[in-house]
Amino acid sequence: MSSAAVEILGLGLGTLGWVGVIVACGLPTWQVSAFIDMNIVVAQTFWQGLWMNCVVQSTGQMQCKVYDSILALPAEVQAGRALTVIVALLGLVALMVTVVGAQCTNCIRPSKMKSRIVIVGGALYILCGVLVLVPLCWFANIVISDFYDPAVPSSQKREMGAALYIGWAATALLLFGGCLICCCSCSQHDETSFPVKYSAPRRPTSNGEYDKKNYV
Repeated sequence: MSSAAVEILGLGLGTLGWVGVIVACGLPTWQVSAFIDMNIVVAQTFWQGLWMNCVVQSTGQMQCKVYDSILALPAEVQAGRALTVIVALLGLVALMVTVVGAQCTNCIRPSKMKSRIVIVGGALYILCGVLVLVPLCWFANIVISDFYDPAVPSSQKREMGAALYIGWAATALLLFGGCLICCCSCSQHDETSFPVKYSAPRRPTSNGEYDKKNYV
């Protein structure tokens, strides 16, 4: 596979990961009700996300409510909001930077600077993956700790929702795509440098003048 194809693959994976982070940020299923009682038939199911919580009735009807106060939210929710929004904006910057420096575009002529710009774009994708991993692991740790804590009532125990799994998949795409972009750009860094031209030494002819064919 050519370096340009690998670069496009990395860009596609990074873009999918960025979209996945946005989807996970908006979903209200970061925490869901845990069915651990003997009776698995319940009338309500609770969903909790970064921006709202929802109650799903057994009839299929769902009611959602946006959080009223930001300062009253738990620390993990506030950090999750901030980091996912930062990743969404940073992912857009990474996409624009990578497209500008990609081999398949003509925004900048092929040079060392073009390769460095692509490396910056790949590094931004990797940074996005690291940043979004923080709230995902934080939420997962809280859910697991509360689930096995005997002091927490069974009605308040939660399980990891679909948003966490989507976020982890998006993180893997961001990290893998960013690594592909950086590795591909580093391998092309030397190829974009200007070749060294060889010039034959000038030797005088029999009449004392330099031979014109030795000039380049």
